[in-house]
Amino acid sequence: MNSSPPALFDRALLRQRRNRVASTLPEHDFLLQRAIDDLLDRVESINREFPRALVLGGGGLVGRMLAQRPEAARKIGQLVETDLAERLAPTVCVDEERLPFADEVFDLILSPLALHWANDLPGALIQINRALKSDGFFAAALFGGASLKELRQSLMAAEAELLDGAAARVSPFADTMDMAGLLQRAGFAMPVTDVDRVTVRYGNAFVLMHDLRKMGETSVLADRPRRPVTRHVFVRMAQIYAERFADADGKIRASFEIVHAGGWAPHPDQPRPKRPGSATARLADALGVKERSAGEKAGG
Repeated sequence: MNSSPPALFDRALLRQRRNRVASTLPEHDFLLQRAIDDLLDRVESINREFPRALVLGGGGLVGRMLAQRPEAARKIGQLVETDLAERLAPTVCVDEERLPFADEVFDLILSPLALHWANDLPGALIQINRALKSDGFFAAALFGGASLKELRQSLMAAEAELLDGAAARVSPFADTMDMAGLLQRAGFAMPVTDVDRVTVRYGNAFVLMHDLRKMGETSVLADRPRRPVTRHVFVRMAQIYAERFADADGKIRASFEIVHAGGWAPHPDQPRPKRPGSATARLADALGVKERSAGEKAGG
């Protein structure tokens, strides 16, 4: 009997779309840059070096940003950067759900904005834990549950109004407490989570959707509706979006929630973990990082 969880995401389609945007992704990667910047802040805050590091996702941006972060770069020795998409993988193409690495080979594993597309996130975290050396550190950034809440609500309202029913067209995301529990279940010691909330303003909903396509972050739900959405549904969605979520100047707001999660591969000298479900510490506090305000980024 197959005990694997049902596939929530079509990862072949995800790879295809990421390959398609490889050449233009640097023009639309501001959220990825923000996530990596925070991950490297956490690396810098740890008083140790990491001779061998693995990056899952990110399209090679971690290595490029390390060139501008000498303190973080000094802490990292060999850097193995991977991506699900062949055109974005600077070192090797790797599926985060099927890691090809032996146990206990990396001192540090980072995953910037990739694991929210995992069908079996607990299984992926277990594999990551196994790939870490004892007392190795793992830190990930992934989109959280409040991301694109305005788009989700507007699209559902438009479909309910025009089609007498709404289908799921925006992917679900994990939240902070989900990640804390998943890290514990995967065997990480001292798991901590934090969240970075970002509001981005756009001229209209179509500019937002164009940005999402160029980020490679459009929905790849396996059970997505096969019936194409007609333009009048999207036009109505954009109208509802502007009615409900526009500022005084007419620009709309798009919410993004970047969940940061981290933990350590077990080691005998580490403090004993708290009971399951009690990991509520903020990652910024645990690592001594100053929390950044969410701020606002100008949209198109």
